[in-house]
Amino acid sequence: MIQKSKHLVVFTGAGISTSCGIPDFRGPKGIWTLQREGKALPEASLPFHRATPSMTHMALVELEKAGFLKFLISQNIDGLHLRSGIPREKLSELHGDSFMERCPSCGIEYMRDFEIETIGLKETARRCSKVGCGARLKDTVLDWEDALPPKEMNPAERHCKMADVVLCLGTSLQITPACNLPLKSLKGGGKIVIVNLQKTPKDKKASLLIHGLVDKVITGVMEFLSLRIPPFIRIDLLQTIFTQASSLDEKYVNWSLTVASVHGNRAPLPFIKSVEVSFSESQNMKAAVLDKQPLYLKRRTVKSTNPFNIMMKLNFSDGCKCSSAEITIPIDFKISADVFKDDKDSILQNLRESALTDPSCGQTSVIEKKVIMVPKSEVIVHAIVTNIVKFDRSYGDLSNGSFKRKYECLNGVIPSRKRSNGRKPRAVINVR
Repeated sequence: MIQKSKHLVVFTGAGISTSCGIPDFRGPKGIWTLQREGKALPEASLPFHRATPSMTHMALVELEKAGFLKFLISQNIDGLHLRSGIPREKLSELHGDSFMERCPSCGIEYMRDFEIETIGLKETARRCSKVGCGARLKDTVLDWEDALPPKEMNPAERHCKMADVVLCLGTSLQITPACNLPLKSLKGGGKIVIVNLQKTPKDKKASLLIHGLVDKVITGVMEFLSLRIPPFIRIDLLQTIFTQASSLDEKYVNWSLTVASVHGNRAPLPFIKSVEVSFSESQNMKAAVLDKQPLYLKRRTVKSTNPFNIMMKLNFSDGCKCSSAEITIPIDFKISADVFKDDKDSILQNLRESALTDPSCGQTSVIEKKVIMVPKSEVIVHAIVTNIVKFDRSYGDLSNGSFKRKYECLNGVIPSRKRSNGRKPRAVINVR
């Protein structure tokens, strides 16, 4: 059916992310199911922001590149579709994204490497960086009473009406109004395919039902179509800020080194556990370990000091495939004329290719270097490969490992780390 389709639309639920370690509610090992059976809830081995896309996520990326997948609709808020590489213009995230902020004034979206601290379309702690805007950003995750946003709903409806096949993957098709979207294909003669472990209320409308694991089914689909499931390579960004100023007597240079998020100096840097700083052997400077954010080092150097190197060993947090990466920053206390901003996409692509050749990960590259005159600073943006996940053609994940998320139960209620004041808690997991 996929091979013959002219306009394939895929509709996803929490079932495509359970193999990433993000539990659902209604599945056999879902939060509500385990709680009802009196069984222990899953414990976390990795933080939410380090979850990696599943076989199904990456197969959908390949289906889009091969021209089969025309549009993707998701009820999930885990951000894994965008992280996997699905183009934003071909994706509707109906219920929002835990890692995205949006500017209500100019509409720019900001994908973060940390979980946004609010839900319910509330203002966050950051502002739009577009020149001339500066409006306070808002989160994108819906609260219980929020209507589905037209920006996501309208294209989803349009593509479902155009679809000749709507493939529903890992969704119970119970959450309204989203669950009715696939039915809009029927008027134009489209067909619905449902792949889910349990029965759904829409089963009678489907041309094909498969009660099974989504990853296993998708593996068979890709083999039939002679398509490979591409690896997932995660690249994270950070910036180093070297700031200097002469002492009052002009004999010394007071300088500092800051390792910060590219999303703003006050934003968290979740994939860094600590930074070990050392210096060229010619320098009589004491090494340091920065293990509390903000990651900041302050030193004083005699003005006549020869150029030297600062060596940084970046120790990664849990969930990164490699344990560390190394970056060297040359220091000569001069304002560098070597200011540039390279083509980010080509640099990231080169890093991905390098990661496939050397799968140990930890590869780094410089994307941008700029100078700030007051205070006198040099800012360098670094890209670092922190995860590589390869998939076998047979069912199973060779290198992703298990990911579990922990929930504490208070009086029989599973609280969320995010909740609106005085309202029913909304768990930061997908609903299937």
